[in-house]
Amino acid sequence: MRRIVFHPFAPVAAGVLLALAGATHAADGERLLTAARIHTSDPAMPVATAMVWSADGRILAVGDAGELAARHPGAERIDAGDATVIPGLIDAHVHLVDLGHALMQADLVGARSTGEIVERLQAFAQSLPEDAWLIGRGWDQNLWPDKAFPTAAVLDAAFPQRPVVLERIDGHAAWANSAAMRVTRRDLAGDWQPEGGLVLRQDGRPTGVFIDTAASLVYDVVPAPDDAWQDRAMERALRHVASLGLTGVHDMGTSRSEFEVMQRFADRGALSLRVRAYALGDSDLVADRCRDGAYSHASGRLDMRGVKLMVDGALGSRGAALIDDYSDDPGNRGLVLLTEEALEVAVRRAQGCGLQVATHAIGDRGNRIVLDAYQRVLGDAASSDHRWRVEHAQVLAPDDIARFAGLRLVASMQPTHATSDMPWAGERLGEARLEGAYAWRSFVQAGVPLALGSDFPVELPDPRLGLHAAVTRQDVHGQPPGGWRVDQALTAAEALHGFTAGAAWAAFDEDEAGRLAPGLRADFVVLAEDPLAVSGSELDTLHVRSTWVDGRPVHGSATETGAAAD
Repeated sequence: MRRIVFHPFAPVAAGVLLALAGATHAADGERLLTAARIHTSDPAMPVATAMVWSADGRILAVGDAGELAARHPGAERIDAGDATVIPGLIDAHVHLVDLGHALMQADLVGARSTGEIVERLQAFAQSLPEDAWLIGRGWDQNLWPDKAFPTAAVLDAAFPQRPVVLERIDGHAAWANSAAMRVTRRDLAGDWQPEGGLVLRQDGRPTGVFIDTAASLVYDVVPAPDDAWQDRAMERALRHVASLGLTGVHDMGTSRSEFEVMQRFADRGALSLRVRAYALGDSDLVADRCRDGAYSHASGRLDMRGVKLMVDGALGSRGAALIDDYSDDPGNRGLVLLTEEALEVAVRRAQGCGLQVATHAIGDRGNRIVLDAYQRVLGDAASSDHRWRVEHAQVLAPDDIARFAGLRLVASMQPTHATSDMPWAGERLGEARLEGAYAWRSFVQAGVPLALGSDFPVELPDPRLGLHAAVTRQDVHGQPPGGWRVDQALTAAEALHGFTAGAAWAAFDEDEAGRLAPGLRADFVVLAEDPLAVSGSELDTLHVRSTWVDGRPVHGSATETGAAAD
């Protein structure tokens, strides 16, 4: 039989990857993987040393290496040596196509001033035609000395004629220059405001910042990329997330154009992870699903059986809907993007169409609106296996957390949101409201299932950062010492469950992924270290040796070492 041995720290080599994938594809029959330990996320057998799967990528057996070798003597051997194998990591809240776009645009993440923003844009502009729009994302005024929203004047000085549109880090605000605003062909002056949004103005004139739904005023005039550009962006995104150990994502708020990109990749066998897409609530994709039922691609890599709604904005741009005023902005209680009545109509429609409901809610008022709407619509069906979700569940009145359990909801939460927001969250909310903010431990204690994710590209797509944040409540620099509100931390096992079995369950995918057990897909990650044995501070530096989907490598390097007989 052929034996494949991993080289722990060899650089990624596309040619070797293709050779390995071809060898695996060409080999008929079973594959047997052995490793120092396999964490299965399966309570029936939490730890094993071997796993066997069939040629179609379904797991046949998990257990002791010697026993499985004897039971499957003809299987092709894959020896992972001293490595640790875990189920493929699943990010329960992402924007996959947006990640591809972000990788093709100006990267503004972490910029510490408007001056640095301009410097990055000038460098990026050198790679583009002179008449191309400058598009970027990732600015965050909370990192700047004055923490004030920027103005068009800063961009106008550097780019007086060239349109510039920049997305805020949370995706809930746009910053545009005057050249871009002129293209809108609409008078942006005055005191009018779009429903669910805010045009920031000074003396009646737009400053260049557009919050939540107002951002569409400038986004809608940005030239649309062609299919070739979209495909290049998607290819970059897929390569990147595979290198991080991601084998599945829940794409939240998928538009028709985004879904068409995903379908193109699935049709040609190029979608290298499982995408569980949730249709954008006000899109015609919802009507499609109501008419045609849930969508499932024959490959098992793409489906759509849920809808994503949005009830409020984000905390960083003061768009999250709060019960009381923002502590650092008296008179402002954020934005409600869907009225209670409109939310209830949308939820009832989704329920009637048999779609799973997932609703974005960040502020305590936003979360209460969602809980109230879910309770009215579910009624006596609250005890059913509906698995409706609240995306973010970021700031809650503490008494509302128990309502999640009573309504049998899933809390879809993003650990790195806490470590990104902690420098200023207290200023926004005040200390009292922090009691119900980023409260992962409180949800666990209330018996609420957690699905963990990143919300990339709002945060970096690396799930190791999510594991680290969940366990330590610290940033990657170890700050603050001892962790921020560390009483809400998770254990490493709980965090790993949230990124594997918990995430799969939240998308009704527990019979396909999230665990390593007979009958499930052979989606797994080979790590150099054991995430359940290292310290929490080391979780963000775990080495991903390889990533496998359906029993075939989508990232990693390995070398065939010749035949080996038993």
